[in-house]
Amino acid sequence: MKSAIRNIQIVAIVIFLFGANSASAHTMAYDLTSMSKADVAWEYLKLGFQHIIPLGFDHILFVLGIFLLQPKLKTVLAQVTCFTVAHSITLALAMNGIIHPPSEIVEPFIALSIVFIGIENIVFKELKWWRLIIVFFFGMVHGLGFAGVLSEIGLPQKDFFSALISFNVGVEAGQTAVILMAILIFQTRFSDRPWYRNRVTIPVSLCISCIAMYWTVERILAI
Repeated sequence: MKSAIRNIQIVAIVIFLFGANSASAHTMAYDLTSMSKADVAWEYLKLGFQHIIPLGFDHILFVLGIFLLQPKLKTVLAQVTCFTVAHSITLALAMNGIIHPPSEIVEPFIALSIVFIGIENIVFKELKWWRLIIVFFFGMVHGLGFAGVLSEIGLPQKDFFSALISFNVGVEAGQTAVILMAILIFQTRFSDRPWYRNRVTIPVSLCISCIAMYWTVERILAI
């Protein structure tokens, strides 16, 4: 057990050190004029994945946060489904020009959503029914963050919808990779142990909330 706890402590330290210094900006540019529809879709799929791994450390921490409270596949999938549906809605609305979210509000709110999830993991011992509503709401906010990335990069007019869908698929692939990694590290080894909550869920969630609070202050001051 000492070895397992030491591994968890190393994970928490790496999260803190890497997360505190991670940039929130995601900028990439592609010359799409000479590309086929399939090539454009592939580039945006890769872009969506990269927005989660390795560039989207804030989104990684959010997904890890919703995993930690009750790391059972059924409950994790329920939360991730709510998150996915929500961010898909706001991403589509924003990229079609129906809503115009200001990034100076969206980015601090994304960080606050991570703070909230981490604190909730510490306060509550089990998943509450209203957690799904909260995750859905925060998913809408994260979708606005995804839209901010695409707004900076742009979408090709001739392949607008295929690029948008491909980006979203890439995001989902990145989130799935995070969940699989979390299952490998935590669920398959530690989640059924009696000490799991006190020595994994609480310290790692506290670490996540501290990083996100730092981001919140940093993003507010940058306005």
